[in-house]
Amino acid sequence: MTVGEHRPSEGPIVTVDGPAGSGKSSTAKAVARVLGYRHLDSGALYRALTLALLQEGIAADRWPDVSEEFLRALDVDMRPTDEAFSVWVGSRVVDSELRTEEVTDHVSHLARLPAVRGCLLDLQRRAGASGRLVADGRDMGTVVFPHAEVKVYLVADVAERARRRLLQEGAPTGGEADLALQIETITDRDRRDSERDISPLRKADDAHEIDTTRLDFQDQVAAVVTLVRRLTIS
Repeated sequence: MTVGEHRPSEGPIVTVDGPAGSGKSSTAKAVARVLGYRHLDSGALYRALTLALLQEGIAADRWPDVSEEFLRALDVDMRPTDEAFSVWVGSRVVDSELRTEEVTDHVSHLARLPAVRGCLLDLQRRAGASGRLVADGRDMGTVVFPHAEVKVYLVADVAERARRRLLQEGAPTGGEADLALQIETITDRDRRDSERDISPLRKADDAHEIDTTRLDFQDQVAAVVTLVRRLTIS
């Protein structure tokens, strides 16, 4: 079996990639529920590794020098549940800790490091060993599961993505200054994700692009579910 190849015994792998605020995580989770598949939130693993490094007291400016071996020793893991995977750091499950402001401020920096990508790659691929998986992220269809049966790439206008992010954070969406700041933040994130040397954000050649700018949540979930069923049910 070549690197990145999978031979699922139970069903297909579906990847949902896209830029920040495109709705990939919430959409992938809902699609997995409709299809009866497990949902892999790859971002949670990067957040867990960020949390582990912060708990170790290692300053962010030292992270580029940390080895893959050291990162593996932090014992970030995930275990299957009925619908998804629980994320562990050492001997405990982590959940709300992954969404703190401190972790959010550092996770993008961490995700650009080669040792980090290598540390988490096998962990993510093991999640797809049995198929019946919906995985979301920024490199699921290009790097982690390049042979996935269905690849989806979600896009949306940057202003709409900014509005969604403000809603997600519970912030007011009517203020022009708040919206402008969020647009600037997301635009900068897009640039950094697209220009990084390791696993840059890009659409896989065989991915199906869905523009969610004018779709409500249920419509974009339905669009992905319809695509999966059309491509995998003969």
